[in-house]
Order: sequence, then structure tokens, then C-alpha cells
Amino acid sequence: MGEFESKLRPVELEFGQVIYEPNQPVDYAYFPTAGVISLLAAFEDGSTVEAGVIGSEGVLGTWLVMGAETTPHQALVQSPGHALKLAVRELRALVQNDGELLTTVLRYANAFFNQVAQTAACNRVHKLEQRLARWLLLTHDRVNGDEFQLTQDFISRMLAVRRAGVSVAASSLRQMRAIDYQRGNVVVLDRIGLERASCECYQVVKTQYDRLT
Repeated sequence: MGEFESKLRPVELEFGQVIYEPNQPVDYAYFPTAGVISLLAAFEDGSTVEAGVIGSEGVLGTWLVMGAETTPHQALVQSPGHALKLAVRELRALVQNDGELLTTVLRYANAFFNQVAQTAACNRVHKLEQRLARWLLLTHDRVNGDEFQLTQDFISRMLAVRRAGVSVAASSLRQMRAIDYQRGNVVVLDRIGLERASCECYQVVKTQYDRLT
């Protein structure tokens, strides 16, 4: 076992768990092995909107490698699973001595930045139905199987829209038979159809992540 692997510690990721609070000290970086973590922009009135999602392809806390001590965002578990955590001081020491590890983290940080930027643009210009399809595709890419739990309340928080809007958009995707959605349970029935219902933003983001492999 290498030095990097020996310092990792397994943890559970529980649905709705807050891992980071805005502008609070951060002690660990997290490498998800299963599940999905959402990074949320939080506002003074208590509302939030998702800036990006992290699954087993990445790491929560890339800014720590670049010297930042906190984040203005909230990190919330969107889909339960598992992760490996690494103390910040150990991560920084490792990347200073391992150029390959540093390059890997920075390449992922670039892909994640592109996701955040594309999400911001998408939220500004595209229809809710397209945004919901994009978001479901990103989640589908990061979970095992075609079925996952997502309540309307949770989706409305992620997309910063009212629950009524989520209901209408989800009904539209159901009518296309791209998904089934009942009582907070989403089943992807037609992946290709869901991609067609999405805007181009999903493919832009996916292309960036595909370049990491």
C-alpha cells in the first residue's frame, strides 16, 4: 500500500448530510467511492442552488490543494454512499512530494470548474425541463443502477425553483417515458431520450470528465 492509500480513512455518506458549511474551517478532503455530493451556493435568505456534483470520479476539497482554508459553499450528500477522507495537512504534504498526484488533482479541479461554470450558464438561459434532465443525467452517471431517491423538495433546492415547477418538469419527462417518478423515487427508463430532453450543457460537462480517463 502506497503512502497516499495508507492515510485514507473510510466514512459513510448519509443522505442530507452536510459535510462542509460555508466559510467554516475544513479538516478533511473527501474522495467518494459511491454516492453523490452536491456543492451548493448558499444565500442570506437561506435559499440554495447547486453549483456542481461530485461522485467517484473526483474529490471534494480541490481548493485545499491551492491553499484555501474554507469554501463559501455548502457540501451536501445528494445520494448516500461511501468515501475516503484525508486530513488537509496530509493531502498538502502528499501533493508537495508527489507531482503525479498533484497533476491528477489539478486536472480534476479544472474539469469541476468547467462544470460549475456551465451550470451557472445553464441556470440562466435554459428551460427548467432541460435543466432537470441535465441534472438527472449527471446524477445517473454517478450512482449504481437506473433508480435513485430524489424528493421534489430536494430537487427544488438544487435547481432553485418552486416544487410546483419541479412537478411540471418531471411530469413532462414522464410523458416522454424518459423517466418514471413516484414518491421521491426516480427511475431512468430511456437514457437516450433523457439526453435528448437535456440542453447541450450535459454533453459539454461530460466531455470534460471523459478527458480525465
